[in-house]
Amino acid sequence: MRITSALVDPALLDLPWGIPLEDWPADHLVALPQGISRHIVRFVKLNDVVYALKETRERIAEKEYDLLRALERIDFPAVEAVAIVTDRETPEGEDLETVLITRHLQFSLPYRALFSHTLRPNTLNRLLDALAALIVRMHLTGFSWGDCSLSNTLFRRDAGAFAAYLVDAETGNLYPKLSEGQRSEDIEILRLNIFGELLDLQAAELLHESIDPENVVDDIVARYERLWHEVTYEQEVPRRDARLDIEGRIRRLNELGFDVAEVSMSTVDGGVRIRPKVVDAGYHTRRLLRLTGLDAEENQARQLLNDLDTYRAESLLTDEQQAAHRWLTEVFEPVVRAVPADLRRKLEPQEIFTQIIQHKWLLSEQAGRDVGMAPAVQSYLTDVLSKKPDEQAVLGVEVDSLAGG
Repeated sequence: MRITSALVDPALLDLPWGIPLEDWPADHLVALPQGISRHIVRFVKLNDVVYALKETRERIAEKEYDLLRALERIDFPAVEAVAIVTDRETPEGEDLETVLITRHLQFSLPYRALFSHTLRPNTLNRLLDALAALIVRMHLTGFSWGDCSLSNTLFRRDAGAFAAYLVDAETGNLYPKLSEGQRSEDIEILRLNIFGELLDLQAAELLHESIDPENVVDDIVARYERLWHEVTYEQEVPRRDARLDIEGRIRRLNELGFDVAEVSMSTVDGGVRIRPKVVDAGYHTRRLLRLTGLDAEENQARQLLNDLDTYRAESLLTDEQQAAHRWLTEVFEPVVRAVPADLRRKLEPQEIFTQIIQHKWLLSEQAGRDVGMAPAVQSYLTDVLSKKPDEQAVLGVEVDSLAGG
């Protein structure tokens, strides 16, 4: 047995590598919601870290490992590759398949686990928006997925929306730039896969009766094309309006969460042709990280920055860095500390804070005045958070304990 690892964890050596994953004893496993996979997948917990293990052929595992490592280097939203385990044998000398190990993404769920009840149209719309944004970001980086689907994606809550992460890259390829044909092929695969996934949900009576799978696949393609056009199209404007149009275009892209590295401009008859170079999504995420050190999803970061900017205005602070430090220590951290230990596994801190902001707004609307942060926090903890499902609690729960429950 040989382990090639980007992050060495000696505890990996203690796992029963001489047994097929399908037959691993329950005392080595933890139970987690799992998407549909063509491979055997198991989850283990070592030193408080949960890993996903997938059996596959050695060549495929090596390719996926390398791709995930490359995506990590460009800060693309995907699971983190940890190791490859090759040259496995049973005690009798029988060859076993290679295992790819990835770090499980905390607070993430496969799409099926989000729907213990009927999938509502609004929830589906938020999922499709997240998936469209993921694929646009993917195509901007030159990554061709080859198997776009809901099943190959993990979702994390993001301030009322969802953030999507790639979880299966074995069919992918990374190029300097994608051709129109490569983009189109990815989208056609997406159309076929999602149509099949929705038919499965419909057969299981988990799809709202108003949702038509055929309309949904047309919708996801339209969402993707609209977003792709917004971040890539070349725009011609009158020369006298060029400055305002450039500023407006950059502002719209920033609001969509995309950073602009540079703007290419060329003169044409009577005007200027503008093409922004979009480098990546994560505009608000990076600004929040720079100001506060907090790492959040894009919509979470947008709401946290709005709260920070409001605090800065109310405090009459002109220095942005000073305002960010005071907001972090006087607003964000006290709210997070107020969450009892037994409720902290419900949602991640940034998501809890954004939900408290929304809860405070609702309470203030009902009262006709600003109710203040402290009452809003207490009301949210008692009336909302305590009743939410524990989205991290499954981490570390042994298989037997779930089966017995």
